[in-house]
Amino acid sequence: MAGVDGATHPSAPLLPVRTPWLGASKMRKYATHVIVITLVSLTFVFHSIDRSRPLASLSKRVAFGGDLRQRCEEHFILQPLDHFDASSDLFSQRYFVCDEFAALDANPPIFFYTGNEGNVELYLNHTGLMWESAPTFGARLVFAEHRYFGQSLPPQRANQSRHEYAAHCSSQQALADNAVLLNHLRANTLTRVIAFGGSYGGMLAAWMRLKYPHLVQGAIASSAPMLSFLGFNPPMDMESFSRVVTYDASPAAGSAPRCAPNIKRVWPLVFGLGDSHEGRTKLASVFQLCQPLQSPDDVAALTDWLKDAYDTLAMGNYPYPSSYMTNGERLLPAFPMREACSLLADNLEDTTKLLQAMLASVNVYYNSTGAVKCHSIASNGDDDEDDFWDYLNCADMYTPLDATGGDNDMFWRALHNQTEDERQCQEKWGVKMRPFWPSIVYGGVEAFATSSNIVFTNGEYDPWAPTGILTSLSDTVIALKIAEGAHHVDLMFSNPLDPPALRMAREVQRDHIRKWVQVHSTT
Repeated sequence: MAGVDGATHPSAPLLPVRTPWLGASKMRKYATHVIVITLVSLTFVFHSIDRSRPLASLSKRVAFGGDLRQRCEEHFILQPLDHFDASSDLFSQRYFVCDEFAALDANPPIFFYTGNEGNVELYLNHTGLMWESAPTFGARLVFAEHRYFGQSLPPQRANQSRHEYAAHCSSQQALADNAVLLNHLRANTLTRVIAFGGSYGGMLAAWMRLKYPHLVQGAIASSAPMLSFLGFNPPMDMESFSRVVTYDASPAAGSAPRCAPNIKRVWPLVFGLGDSHEGRTKLASVFQLCQPLQSPDDVAALTDWLKDAYDTLAMGNYPYPSSYMTNGERLLPAFPMREACSLLADNLEDTTKLLQAMLASVNVYYNSTGAVKCHSIASNGDDDEDDFWDYLNCADMYTPLDATGGDNDMFWRALHNQTEDERQCQEKWGVKMRPFWPSIVYGGVEAFATSSNIVFTNGEYDPWAPTGILTSLSDTVIALKIAEGAHHVDLMFSNPLDPPALRMAREVQRDHIRKWVQVHSTT
């Protein structure tokens, strides 16, 4: 993409080494190699997969406002706590069924959301691709909740340790939960099932097709970092995440030219001030912290807190206002990284003004409503008793990420320390980390090359994109790269501000879904 102007800026050395991203014209040319594109308008105009089938009405525009839970029924299914052992322990997995657009025949296809590391209601309300596609395919929508999240919590025994309680929190157990649920929903029929998921959920969707192909006929895996683990050849690019965040803060992605260089100047200032009591007092005041910074560890937590804001703004760099990255709690502006960078656009030579501008910048994420009076940051030593995503990273899916500074990115040099990570996992969860487990149990490119009926999508602005599947592996395992796309933006509801490449990607996805449903409806 071109920058906002034609000048050479100081941030140029920080730009990532990128794979070319497909704009609308290139994506159209690319898509014709794998499928014939069916054009649609930007409004909700749908085309039928089979006019002989009694689908929901396609002639009227469908609106999807308000709380979509009201259009669904909540259910629970008893699941074995351990699918791979003869244990009698059970827990209740929650799922939602949304039948509003289900075809009138007895066997509508199922669009199945595979769950994520959170309350399933968030994904039910934001996965617009499923909702907007359902009328076309007469589909039943099912949103499954991942074990240990939301209301799908196993019962906890008295005096049970944290490690003992979390011991069955794994991606393999979650996939088995989904397999049992789908077997129940299909009820010995040949119901066609298409799995959907974004981020970790996208990984689950792809793994469902890989591991349970008899239950899932196709998968839409959006922004799924399938190659973000150790043990692959070539190895994962651990620096790519920070590099893409930096790219999003550059003119090439529409941000102010001085933004990334200004952010880069902040870190030595913060670490330098953090060496003294007086300096830490100044930092706590400038960044409006609720608690004083009492040690260098607290200063490290502050820098992590600042970096987390830019990481999240990059993932949520959507072309329209969205509350998705805040779990529905507050609205972020359109292209929030550009907004945050606009507050760091000046030549800020004064130290205090630079730090104040940094606060204003990260407040685009942390205080978009203006209601926060002071900020609480998590210390490195704090433990979240219910942080089961952290347990998954320790016991199941270790994902090392690095920032190197210099010309590579706008952060300080922060390399992962596997030995220290293993120590912390043992201390917090009592588990021995398995850093190579995902590459062993799931595999990478070689595994998916033997599969079929998967569409992987990745966005230009998404920091996770470089660890995704970026090249099509066959005629039926397709990779789409979306210019100006952020983290699984293709799963969101369509919007008039969607870039052309995003609209085209959704049509490619629907064309593949149509093929999967039609093929399996005749078998």
